[in-house]
Amino acid sequence: MTMTKVLVGNVKDIDIKGSRKLQMAGTEIAIFRLTSGEVLAVENKCPHKGGALSEGMVCGSKVHCPLHDSRIDLHSGNVLAPDTGHVKTYEVEVDPASGQIYLTI
Repeated sequence: MTMTKVLVGNVKDIDIKGSRKLQMAGTEIAIFRLTSGEVLAVENKCPHKGGALSEGMVCGSKVHCPLHDSRIDLHSGNVLAPDTGHVKTYEVEVDPASGQIYLTI
């Protein structure tokens, strides 16, 4: 499988503790900007009830599913106990000079 790096936006377009969603290769992806400034991306679908994670509340490096409050680690994609499951994560690079966000698909 070939990996492709794609320009998906600029860090200044995402508020701290905010998100953006986009469609790539038939999958909806949520891109989050943490309080630290770090930018992370996961599939925009909770594994339990399909809630849009981009609509969830960001706390630290976790997002809470807006449907039933499951917590998902944005670094690993793992759903935290007592719930279980996993969402796909994507490699993100931010150009420090321009702030452009690149996603590896």
